[in-house]
Amino acid sequence: MPDKVRSTAGTTGVLHAGTWPNEQQLRTINILHVYRTYFPDTQGGLEETVRQICRNTKGLGFCHRIFTLSVQVPPLIISTPEAEVYRYPRTIEIASCGMSLTGILGFRKLAQWADIIHYHFPWPYADLLHFSTGRDNPCLVSYQSDIVRQKKILKLYAPLQKRFLRSVDRIVATSPNYLRSSAVLSSYGEKVSIIPNGIDESGYPHPTSEALSMVKQKYGEDFFLFVGVLRYYKGLQYLLRAVSKQQFKVVIAGSGPMENELRRQAGHLGLKNVHFAGYVDDLVKNCLLSLTRAVVFPSHERSEAFGMTLLEGAMFGKPLISAEIGTGTSYINQHGITGLVVPPAEPDSLRKAMVKLAGNDQLCDRFGREARKRYEHLFTGCLMGKRYAMLYRDILHNRGRRQGGNHADH
Repeated sequence: MPDKVRSTAGTTGVLHAGTWPNEQQLRTINILHVYRTYFPDTQGGLEETVRQICRNTKGLGFCHRIFTLSVQVPPLIISTPEAEVYRYPRTIEIASCGMSLTGILGFRKLAQWADIIHYHFPWPYADLLHFSTGRDNPCLVSYQSDIVRQKKILKLYAPLQKRFLRSVDRIVATSPNYLRSSAVLSSYGEKVSIIPNGIDESGYPHPTSEALSMVKQKYGEDFFLFVGVLRYYKGLQYLLRAVSKQQFKVVIAGSGPMENELRRQAGHLGLKNVHFAGYVDDLVKNCLLSLTRAVVFPSHERSEAFGMTLLEGAMFGKPLISAEIGTGTSYINQHGITGLVVPPAEPDSLRKAMVKLAGNDQLCDRFGREARKRYEHLFTGCLMGKRYAMLYRDILHNRGRRQGGNHADH
C-alpha cells in the first residue's frame, strides 16, 4: 500500500483527489458493493451512483462485484462493463427491506474475495450481513439517506444501525448539506468524509438528430421536465397543482407506485398541459433533457437525499427548480445561481418559479451556464472516482498501520 494518501480537505470536508504511486504498480484491489437493488431489475438514482463509482474507479486499479437481491433470478451472476453483479433471490420484504436466506451464504463467500466491503445505506439486511461473516473486512458506508418513513420500525432497528455505523472504517456523506441536517451522521463526524455523487458524461448516449426529431414530434420542446421514479416523496402531487391553468407544458418521465394516483389527479384537475411519458430509456431521456426548458424536481421529503436528475440537468446545462429539504438537492441547485429553490410542498411557490423561468430566456440561459459549470467543478464521474479511489487506499493504509487493528464491535 502507498505510504501516503493526501486529502486537501479535513475529514468532514469534501474529499479531494490526492496523489499515490502509479496504480499500475499496485495490485488490483477488490471492492464488494452491497445494495438492495441493481440494474437491470431496477433503474433508480442509487443504482446509477453505484454504477458510476464502479465505472470511474475501475481504471484506477480496482475490481468490483455487486451483491444485490432480485425477483428475476436466474442468472445468478450478470457481467456488466463496470462489475460482476451477484443476484440472490429475495425471500421476503418488510417495510421496503428485502432479505434473502441464500444471500447470507453468498455474501460470506464474496466477503472472502473482497479487500474492502462498500455498503450503500440504508439497507438493514446489509447490517445483518455485516455481522454474519465472522470476518473483519475493511469497510465503508456510503450514507445515501436517513430512514425517514418507517419511524416505528426505526425504533427497533436503531440499536443495530448504531452498532453497524460504529463498526465501519469510514462513512461517506454525499453533500455537506446532508451532513449538517442528519442527526444520525452528526454522531459520527470524526469518521465522515464528503464525496458528492457524480456522473460520467461519456456514459450517456448522445442524442442523434433522428432521435431528437422523434422525441420532439411526440413531446414538443421548451417544456418543464421531471425524470424519476414516481414515489411518494417526489412532490409530484404539488407539481400538478402548481401547473393547473398554466400555458407552459410539463413532461413527467418515469413510472412507479404513485403513477396511477398522479394520473387520476391530473384528470381531476383537467390538466391538458401535462404529458406522462412513463418509463423512458436513456436515449429518450437524454433527448428530453436536450429539449427541455428547465428541470423541475419538487421532492418535498428528506428521502430525496441527493437528486441525480438535478445532476443530469446540470450536465445538460439546464436551469433547475427544486425544493429546500436540507439535503443534496440544494447542494446541486444553488438558489439564484443555477436555478430557483422554493419551499417544499407549496404549489404556489413552485408555480411562481416556473412562471419566472417560462417568461425569461436570458435568466434560463444564465442559470443553465452556471449549472453546467457547477457540474464540471464538483460532480463529474471522473472526480468522484478519484475521490473514492483515494478513500479506498486510505482505508487499507490505515488498516495496515494498525496491523489488523482492534476495530470497534468486531
